[in-house]
Amino acid sequence: MNLTLYVWRQKGPNDKGKLEKYEAKDVSPDSSFLEMLDEVNEDLIKKGIDPIAFDHDCREGICGMCSQVINGIAHGPDDEITVCQLHMRRFKDGDSVFVEPWRSKAFPIVKDLVVDRNALDRIMQAYGYVSCHTGGCPSGGSTHNGGVPDSNATVIPKPDADAAMDAAACIGCGACVAACPNASAMLFTSAKVSQLALLPQGRVEAARRVRAMVEAMDGEGFGNCTNHYECEAACPKGISVSFIARMNRELLKALPKEA
Repeated sequence: MNLTLYVWRQKGPNDKGKLEKYEAKDVSPDSSFLEMLDEVNEDLIKKGIDPIAFDHDCREGICGMCSQVINGIAHGPDDEITVCQLHMRRFKDGDSVFVEPWRSKAFPIVKDLVVDRNALDRIMQAYGYVSCHTGGCPSGGSTHNGGVPDSNATVIPKPDADAAMDAAACIGCGACVAACPNASAMLFTSAKVSQLALLPQGRVEAARRVRAMVEAMDGEGFGNCTNHYECEAACPKGISVSFIARMNRELLKALPKEA
């Protein structure tokens, strides 16, 4: 099939960008979207044109780096996939395809389709972890003198374990931010808060964690949630907006009570 691509080109964060028109010829319907871009780049290089810069790594739907808005939809028109899992059979011969980067103040464009998503990493660094000490005592004992029981020995109700696993499925791609009219990172942050708040190992620091991560999220310039549900629709792992409600409850519990 032959396609007409309109790709966002921008040399750097301080440069003006624009959509450039390219032709993708003899595209196999069995190739992935990224493989199609690889072929387009090979043709551009032969013509002496700077290839299109785009993020990619695993190409297996695991890492979330292949962040692109395709025809106005984060990760493209299929449900619960990343761009590397989008196949060209989803398009028709002669189609025009618009390819743009994530759009958010918190995600400045590095070049073309590549954006700086370190804001999500900084939210995780704020408190997206458990800081308890583990291991036995210096004399070789198992749980006394400061040691803790093995986490696998802690009984966790199955509904809590299942919900924690659902939250932990978040790959931090930022599609929720790109899809949200407010560029909110609430779905990402709530998934990371919830996956720990649901487990006994994470509940000890739950109050400090949710305060720190929400504060970091707000400090990065993300918008707030106004219940558009676009984040859930665009998420390649189907993270539920119910985790946003859970995070809000965790935050309310962690805030100082008025006298």
